[in-house]
Amino acid sequence: MNFHYPNGKRYIPAKKEIIGIKKEKKWSYSNRGMTLEEDINETNDYYLVQNIASIHKKPTPIQIVQVDYPKRSAAVIKEAYFKQASTTDYNGVYNGKYIDFEAKETKNSASFPLQNFHEHQIKHMETILKQDGICFVLLRFSLTEEIFLLEAHHLLRFWKRMKDGGRKSITKDEIETYGHHIPLGFNPRIDYIKKIDYLYNLTRKAESEEN
Repeated sequence: MNFHYPNGKRYIPAKKEIIGIKKEKKWSYSNRGMTLEEDINETNDYYLVQNIASIHKKPTPIQIVQVDYPKRSAAVIKEAYFKQASTTDYNGVYNGKYIDFEAKETKNSASFPLQNFHEHQIKHMETILKQDGICFVLLRFSLTEEIFLLEAHHLLRFWKRMKDGGRKSITKDEIETYGHHIPLGFNPRIDYIKKIDYLYNLTRKAESEEN
């Protein structure tokens, strides 16, 4: 299947990226081979079921231009175009606050490449911050399975440093200093809401109602 960006350039997915129907999985702490996206999706499912937050992966609108019908009961998309450039991966609402974030992972062990982000994503994050939304990135070091929450205003500062001629990555030390480590858990897998509670002095509604 061929996908194209709005400017006509062909879209080449990452090796781990698969376009298709995702099979339903049970929450399992033992599944260590899961991608960051799968872990976040399971976390968001947990938040939704537990009535903690309503956060979802943003759909990417596409324009289908070629479809084949190998069987009368099945259709295969052969070519399509992204209608617009994507912004960030996830958004939703928690405790009356708008949440918007991007998720990225790297095989590097000492730094996180800024090339993993795009200019339009950075501009989108700036817009969210101007509207007092909660915006951040979840960064995963795949070799060590370490996950950090880095608030968007820190990412914007490192992005500006790169634009001003500085280094093209964020060092691991900088991420450990300005970010917040999130250990993998059972349910939820990646409890980023717990970090948001701490950073923005929020209290989960479910917990406050119990007290």
